[in-house]
Amino acid sequence: MRIGFILSQTFKGIRSNRVVVASLALVTFVSLMFLGAASLLQTQVGNMKNEWYDKVEVTAFMCPLNPTTAQCAGGEATQDQIDAVEAFLNSDTMAHYVDEVYIESKADALENFREIMEGTTWVDAIDEDGMQVSFRVKLVNPEEFQIVADELRGQPGVEYVIDQREQLESIFSVLNGATVIAAVLAGTMILTALLLIVTMVRLSAMFRQKDTGIMRMVGASNGIIQTPFVLEGVFAALLGSLLSVGTLYGAVRYFLDNPASEETVRFVKLIDSGDVINLAPWLVGGALVVTALASYIALRRYTKV
Repeated sequence: MRIGFILSQTFKGIRSNRVVVASLALVTFVSLMFLGAASLLQTQVGNMKNEWYDKVEVTAFMCPLNPTTAQCAGGEATQDQIDAVEAFLNSDTMAHYVDEVYIESKADALENFREIMEGTTWVDAIDEDGMQVSFRVKLVNPEEFQIVADELRGQPGVEYVIDQREQLESIFSVLNGATVIAAVLAGTMILTALLLIVTMVRLSAMFRQKDTGIMRMVGASNGIIQTPFVLEGVFAALLGSLLSVGTLYGAVRYFLDNPASEETVRFVKLIDSGDVINLAPWLVGGALVVTALASYIALRRYTKV
């Protein structure tokens, strides 16, 4: 009897405030879309870090034949300098940081250059003397890239050091910035949703003042009186959260989680529909809990029922 009465009062309030309920559902939908997108974007950043950081290499280029930098004031790197850098990288001192060292000779560099530039006029414009000897260093722990890079920069005959981690960090900074923007937008929309919850509760209480007065007179408890108001907000939040999860799932499934996307983007693991499914309980559950609490607080603070 109590459950039936509470549900009847809930749907009565939804019908009376259908415009506000629909508005709350739409705001919840947009809020969780931004929040879900921010979370999925951060998951993608995590996937990229796991995928790319393990492949991070530090590359040291030795001084070329005609150097133009202050580091190579002594001219082209000698064989002794090249041997010294190789010995240093393979020494016990660097064993903790260096996993593998690959030396690219001038001949190897020229061959790789011609493969990359095949079909262009640059293929015949540069000979072996125009290339540089280089060292590619695979790290034991990519987090320690800065230590290896700094050590190599101080070696005689080294012109400059390229640290792939620095290049990746700029990419991740952009993606993290997009995550922050999405989170800020989500926060703004969530605040809007909370204000709508307060408005809906007040309107619903105003429309049902007579009913609640009668219920007070016959001895109805606060729980019986207040629960329908809370359930109105929960209903709107449930509708909006399910719409957001469905939209995120459809977008990821259509654009990312398919053979065509995997074929196009082979170098990184993309988020898939499984990530959306794992996120869904947090979005839906969070929306319901926050809405129920906000409705309950609004009832106690702004209405007398």
